[in-house]
Amino acid sequence: MGDQLARAEEFEKKAEKKLTGWGIFGSKHEDAADLFDKAANSFKLAKSWDKAGQAYVKLANCHLKLDSKHEAAQAYVDAAHCYKKSNTSESISCLERAIAMFCDIGRLSMAARYYKEIAELYESEQNIEQAVVNFERAADFFQNEEITTTANQCKQKVAQYAAQLEQYQKSIEIYEEIARQSLNNNLLKYGVKGHLLNAGICQLCKGDVVAITNALEKYQELDPTFSATREYRLLADIAAAIDEEDVAKFTDVIKEFDSMTPLDSWKTTLLLRVKEKLKAKELEEDDLT
Repeated sequence: MGDQLARAEEFEKKAEKKLTGWGIFGSKHEDAADLFDKAANSFKLAKSWDKAGQAYVKLANCHLKLDSKHEAAQAYVDAAHCYKKSNTSESISCLERAIAMFCDIGRLSMAARYYKEIAELYESEQNIEQAVVNFERAADFFQNEEITTTANQCKQKVAQYAAQLEQYQKSIEIYEEIARQSLNNNLLKYGVKGHLLNAGICQLCKGDVVAITNALEKYQELDPTFSATREYRLLADIAAAIDEEDVAKFTDVIKEFDSMTPLDSWKTTLLLRVKEKLKAKELEEDDLT
């Protein structure tokens, strides 16, 4: 480790010296770039992540002097991946610089990929609002490049977090749109009932029984096979329990479904919100009688 660190610092010193010296036709920037690259690799081997990140940023600047935007963008990505281990905000900053350059040179699928990476970094920091913003950007870019599966993955993240933030209508629209798109795709059509279930659970969270009933009719029109699924039956039975203000029935319906198809934590959280509203309604009724 110590040897690698000493080597890295030596390479960096030589690179800095090249930049302050004389050079012909950009050769000093080419020579310095080669040395910064070696320095960054040695810092990585020494697990000195901040210094590796800094060396890659200096490498990016050399590439910019040489008007090599693609190489500069890649160096910023390499810097971001080093900073990822030590400094999340610096990692995000480097990825944003890389994205700007990839957009400039028309590499939009690369921009999409790194917007998704930024979103995941914000997600790991529990910064949900910024995660959503970047998942939306990634989804747009992937969609424009017709990388539909990854676009849908990003949209589902947006829908998931929107529902957690009680932006139910936004979630509903996303899940319904993905379901609609997936119907005509042999690989994706098996996921339709799952997307419609998620949309339906968000409808339940809004607490409007008429809207839920209308949604179920709409989903049947969208996919005639949906009414034969356990997902449809779950939504219809919950809607009936809400209409009848019957907490016990609501609980039984969910238990039965969960015993055969375990509900994930997202669905469980949202259904608990529905149950709490239903309980509150039941208590109001009791107080009035």
